[in-house]
Amino acid sequence: MSEQQSHQIYELIQVPKTTGVSFYTKKDTGSYVPNHWHDAIEIIYMVQGCVDITVESSAYHLQEGQCFLINSSVIHSTKCTSPNAGIVFQIPLDFIRLYIPNVQQLQFVLDDPSDSPIRQTKLDIFKETLIQMQIANDIRPEGYLLRFNSLLFEILFQLYHNFSIKIFQADLTHKAKDLNRLNLVLDYTNQNYNRPISIDEISQIAYLDSGYFCRFFKKHMGLTFLEYLNEVRLSHIYQDLISTQDTLQHILERHGFTNYKLFRRVFLEHFQATPSQIRKHLHAKK
Repeated sequence: MSEQQSHQIYELIQVPKTTGVSFYTKKDTGSYVPNHWHDAIEIIYMVQGCVDITVESSAYHLQEGQCFLINSSVIHSTKCTSPNAGIVFQIPLDFIRLYIPNVQQLQFVLDDPSDSPIRQTKLDIFKETLIQMQIANDIRPEGYLLRFNSLLFEILFQLYHNFSIKIFQADLTHKAKDLNRLNLVLDYTNQNYNRPISIDEISQIAYLDSGYFCRFFKKHMGLTFLEYLNEVRLSHIYQDLISTQDTLQHILERHGFTNYKLFRRVFLEHFQATPSQIRKHLHAKK
């Protein structure tokens, strides 16, 4: 559930020095954020409405009252096709490392258990702590930082003791190298998405042979580069579709989607509606 400002692929999270984390209540009228990643744990708690989240190859439909966690350096995307509101809480890994030195060897799992009363109680306590953080953050009473930061460390304690699993990755350095290479590709795509980008061109950005690049990209992103390029275009098109009165033809031209037949098919696959139906639906909500 990342900010739509620049469709960042590697998202550099800005945090205040007073807390060291990013915490806010987001009201979203509609958005589609293609695959991206960041060096932070991201927690989403739906207050109203719903949102679709894809983490690597798995899809999730997060509804009101549900909580979801995305681990650091995990590629994910979000899609909101109707107005929603939720808490977005991003904790940079460098901040966590100050208090949990072995965090790189931990995976956090925040699921909604149906057959474990004890785990359900722990999750309910976790959600209530998030709500108390939201109240402190929104109201900002005198001494707000004392209250907020005390709850922040309570959350970290709960994550560490109740929702973490130790993992043993043989080559964390290799994973970091792959993500850095991937970031070069995704950042270049983000800057040039509205014009044709050939496989040969993007392979050079990754310093890889074109054949190896295609396998590398599909392995890490779960789709081909050309499919991803159209995903980036689609995210910009969707945002213009719901926020402007521009004609669809002008929007497509602006964002480099020249194959109208392909666009119609991809759009329908993502949103289960045509562009005109999306506009009509959102205007009816206003």
